[in-house]
Amino acid sequence: MLYCSTRGGVRGWDFQKVLFAGYAPDGGMFLPEAVPVLSPDTIRSWKDLSYTQLVVEVCSLFIPTQLIPRRDLEVLVGEALSSFSVPEVVRVVRLKEGLSVLELFHGQTLAFKDLAMTCTVRFLSYFLQKDNLRATVLVGTSGDTGGSAVQSARGLRGVDVVVVYPRGRVTPVQEKHMITCLQDNIHAFAAGFIVKLMGFPLRLVAMVNANDILHRTVTTGDFSMAPGVIQTLAPAIDIQDPYNMERVFWLMLNRDGETVKNMMEEFQRSHKFSLPEKHHQLLSQVFSTGAVSDEGILDTMRRCWQENHYVLCPHTAVAVWHHYHCPHSPGISRCYIATASPAKFQAAVQRAGLTCDQPEAVQALDSLPTRYQNLERSLDWCKDWEDRLREKIQWISSSRKDADTYKH
Repeated sequence: MLYCSTRGGVRGWDFQKVLFAGYAPDGGMFLPEAVPVLSPDTIRSWKDLSYTQLVVEVCSLFIPTQLIPRRDLEVLVGEALSSFSVPEVVRVVRLKEGLSVLELFHGQTLAFKDLAMTCTVRFLSYFLQKDNLRATVLVGTSGDTGGSAVQSARGLRGVDVVVVYPRGRVTPVQEKHMITCLQDNIHAFAAGFIVKLMGFPLRLVAMVNANDILHRTVTTGDFSMAPGVIQTLAPAIDIQDPYNMERVFWLMLNRDGETVKNMMEEFQRSHKFSLPEKHHQLLSQVFSTGAVSDEGILDTMRRCWQENHYVLCPHTAVAVWHHYHCPHSPGISRCYIATASPAKFQAAVQRAGLTCDQPEAVQALDSLPTRYQNLERSLDWCKDWEDRLREKIQWISSSRKDADTYKH
């Protein structure tokens, strides 16, 4: 399995090289050169696997045994998922009127990012220890990714994490998951499209909040930023640049890197791009979308509680709104992804007139010491932030050289 850039300038990279690269040198994003297609028999044979076993099977399709032998892969994935609070790791809750919710929030930071991040940092640590190296991971987050990266890397050798987040635009629990970890080392939709291409019979629906660039792109072909980000009750999707759309475009356009490069460079230059009609038609066949207001979020949270005594987080409510407003097709099962625990979003829960018990692990965050630095938005804030982040990373690298034998 080899990987290439969505913009056509890089091909033939292996998993380890891609893992440490982040973005491709040509500005694109990495994807497999060929998506493995599974037979119906293989898909059926996986139906009785545990989640951990399923992750191993999927990872083995994308990570050759020359890089991570099968036994090592099983150990890494098993260790990564051992900290989840339910033995099955993920859980399906079946509610009234055919409503099924897939809970992906049973990790340490109560968000779906824990599922991927716990494995990712262990893969990083595995390669770093083999080569006697260290790495500093710089994370920009709108809420959940940063905390998940920090908690997943807690105590791992070879990996340091620096997180940048918009203070005041994340919830208190999201922030505490990032700033209370004082150890020294401290997209989802494109993945659904890949699973569909692998042979799984899926119809994908992407729901968004008032920051509706994805919805406008799919329904009208208008891939353009609004004047500003709207602060909503679902802060993790308060975004204007849905970066994984680049991967979707590349897959949709049959790996046409040159076309994707032109599209994304125009979008980055002018913050807008109008999809040609043929591309818009292709995109609308891949998935459908909807946009939900804050009032719609609150109404959905209230209705789900009234009918099921089940509390939704505001992001999950964005998805479940679809269940209450879009007719069912007979014989087709629908499942809505719960990306985070409502315990992380107490303000939204209270605005809906509901209550949600705080897990003990969340309550304990209030008593922990914190560590963070403010980055003020000055006139030349971009260069200032870059300089300060570089200084921080250099300081980490220097202190590591003094403390151990790892190279950086």
